[in-house]
Amino acid sequence: MANPTHRVAFPAQGAAVQLDERHLPQALALSQALNWPYRGEDWAFALALGRGFGAEADGRLVGTALWWPYGDDYATAGMIIVASNAQRQGIGARLMDALLADASGRAIILNSTVEGEALYRRLGFEPHDVVQQRQAVMSTAPALDPDVPLRAAQPTDRAALEVFDRAASGMDRRDLLDAIFRIADVLVVGREGRVTGYGCVRRWGRGFVIGPVAARSATDAKALIAALAARHVGRFVRIDVKDSGGLGPWLDTIGLPQTDRAVAMSLGVPPKADPGATLFALSNQSLG
Repeated sequence: MANPTHRVAFPAQGAAVQLDERHLPQALALSQALNWPYRGEDWAFALALGRGFGAEADGRLVGTALWWPYGDDYATAGMIIVASNAQRQGIGARLMDALLADASGRAIILNSTVEGEALYRRLGFEPHDVVQQRQAVMSTAPALDPDVPLRAAQPTDRAALEVFDRAASGMDRRDLLDAIFRIADVLVVGREGRVTGYGCVRRWGRGFVIGPVAARSATDAKALIAALAARHVGRFVRIDVKDSGGLGPWLDTIGLPQTDRAVAMSLGVPPKADPGATLFALSNQSLG
């Protein structure tokens, strides 16, 4: 990436360019400059699932913005970055204009940093929740709940998992789930022959990320998270949960303290879960 002390000039009429695999090494460098924990594999995973735009100056990538379609009605946006030596030139606004035009017709949700919130409010986004970033090296295995019937997910569970996730997230996220299930360990809550919750853990960032986690109750969500975290004692584990899910105090007790927060915002009416299903943990803050 360009020397952060050397300010670059973004062309006054510069247009956003479509991101592709050629941009990934520079995109990774942008996120590393902000100490965001993405690996090259995480960037490739995200771009393969969605669409992205970039801003270039002096032949180098100085900004990114990605979005992911979830059916015809919703999308999430994230990985929105402007290099420190290219800020205050309208790059973020121009990238968001391109993203919003591309995703036109969908309600869009995103999780905003403190620095980005003012821009998103100007674009019409409204806050509706807070996302807690919680992470640590797991020092001990959490206690498991023997009363919650957990088992490994099977290929025959796929349709039921997709139905339950749609009820919990309010969105059609089949493509996301298919991609995650190919690389994650997945547990399900099974009662009376039905799937009533699921949770995933996969390699991501500095270590492992737990999520998504969707369940019928907080008790079931805790059981899923505890079982997944117990597999990674001695390793770095992260989970992103909503304030509204109420798991924060319990996560403190198992050794996953809050280290940051983001404001969950939406342009349009945010998706609504069905009764009896809650999305407790995100897949990550960008993908939702």
